[in-house]
This record gives sequence, structure tokens and C-alpha cells, in this order.
Amino acid sequence: MRILVIGGAGYIGSHVARAFLDHGYAVTVFDNFQTGLRENLFDDALFVHGDIMRADQLRAAMAGGFDGCVHLAALKAAGLSMLQPEIYAEANIAGTINILNQASAAGISRVIFSSSAAVYGAPQYLPIDENHPTEPENFYGFTKLEIERLLNWYDRLKGMRYGAIRYFNAAGYDVPGRIQGLELNPENLLPIVMETAAGIRPKLSIFGDDYPTRDGSCIRDYVHVSDLAEAHVSAFEYLLQHDQSITVNLGSQTGVSVFEMVERARAITGRKISAEVTGRRAGDPSELVASSLKARELLGWVPKFSDVDTLIASTWKMYEKFVNR
Repeated sequence: MRILVIGGAGYIGSHVARAFLDHGYAVTVFDNFQTGLRENLFDDALFVHGDIMRADQLRAAMAGGFDGCVHLAALKAAGLSMLQPEIYAEANIAGTINILNQASAAGISRVIFSSSAAVYGAPQYLPIDENHPTEPENFYGFTKLEIERLLNWYDRLKGMRYGAIRYFNAAGYDVPGRIQGLELNPENLLPIVMETAAGIRPKLSIFGDDYPTRDGSCIRDYVHVSDLAEAHVSAFEYLLQHDQSITVNLGSQTGVSVFEMVERARAITGRKISAEVTGRRAGDPSELVASSLKARELLGWVPKFSDVDTLIASTWKMYEKFVNR
């Protein structure tokens, strides 16, 4: 079967493309390299250089015929989305409308969408399941929720079945080391810890140590990017088998604190990793943990690489090359 992976040269997208290739799919990657990297392209996949803001480029790419597409192309910096909502509205929402319209015109009736736990906002209960109220606290989360609503309408009006996959904290790298490019401008904890370990930055900031958690630092749910990628394949196959749209959370269902992550990284890397506790950041909830029961039940999804040690070790393999440069 043929699958189009839009945004397939990016951090998550390259792992998704690799997973589909590993399952025997014929993969075409569509990317504009705004955040994707040429190093993340595979010899056994086709590549189309294009931008989702160009309907003509999408139309040309989709003309060859595909059984489905995966949509991962988006701006994702939550803080920046609050400062430049117009850019996020255009790239995320208008760009998605282009994708859906061209997919519909090309007869592509199955779409896997890269959504986010940001659609939920502050947790009203834990663990967060798919029935949790959706009240995003940043514009980025709003764009993801609006896209899910668009998908629901295209399902009802166009028969376009979708899988909306709400990620929690994606982390780690392909364990066999087949992904070559580092994520550009990472903002999440683990790559910042690794940058500090490698000497790229002098120290990392820990935003608050007085939260009502087991050690005072924030707790988050980290899921290995390869486990995420496998879920995209499973979700697509679910659409093929059941002809029914789904929305699922993806998380490890295990919370890891900032202090725990840093201490384990020190042990695994053998590096000092200087850290400084600073004040809390506005809008940071003390704890975010997913319920992935629905993904387990519907997709048979079981994370294989989302333990803390594998997350850290697979990431360190990408960063240790910078030591002593």
C-alpha cells in the first residue's frame, strides 16, 4: 500500500516514515525542510519537496494515488503561538485545510493526524483520558483542536476517515540509530538535558521545586517516538479494517519528574549535567499523565521503548558526538 507522510523529514515524521517502511508500505515523504532535515530521508522512500501552503504542490504530489496520508506538518512552539497566533493559524489550520481539500480531490479517504495533549489544557483529573474536557491554554493547542473538529466534519460530509493521535511528551530516538538528524531547536526537557550533558549549553533550568509532587518538580508522561510511530501504522490499519474514525491518547501512563529525569541522565551519560532551580513558569501544571487504555484496546498498542533508561540512552547516542568538540 502507498502512504504519503507529510512532514516526514522532521523529528517525529522521520520515525513515522521509518515505521511504515518497516511494515512494508511504499512511502512518499512530502516536506519543505522548514524544520525537517535531508539527513532524515531514507533511500527506500520517495521524496517530494513541497509546502502545505501551496495547494498546487499538494495536488501534484497526491496525483499519483495513495491509500492514505499522515499529516505531521505544523508549527509547535506553544509559547510562540501566543505571540504570533496569525502565523500558527495560517500554518496549522489553513495548511490543514489545503491538505484535506487536496486529499479529498485525489480520493484519499484515510488521514492520520498528529494531534497533541495540548488540546486538554490544565488537567481536571488524572490520568487524562479522551473524555477529558478540551480547553486548550495556548493557541497551539487551539489549532490542534480546531483541526480535529475539521476532520470530524470531513468525516461526516466527505467520508474521510481519520485517526487523531494525541501525543503527550515525545522523546527518544530510533534505537538502531537509523535516524541521523537531530531535532531543530528542541524545547522539551530531555534534549535540553542532553545538550547540557554534551556541553552545548552550560546548564539547564529547572522551573520550580515546590510543586505538590513526590520531589517538588513537575511530573510528565514521556513516550518514545518509535512507540508513537508504531501507533501511526496501527491507527492506519484500524481505519482500513473498521472504516471508522478514532481519537486516541498516546503516553506511557507513567509520570517522570524533572529531578528524576536529570538524575537518571547523569547516571547513564556519566556526565555532571549542571542544573539550576529557578522560578515556576506560568501555566505549568504540576503533573500530566495520560491514560492510553483506548489505544491499547483498539489498536493493540503497547509501548516497547518508553522506559526512562531507553529514552535517555537512545537520545544520548545522538548527542554524545558533540562532547569535546
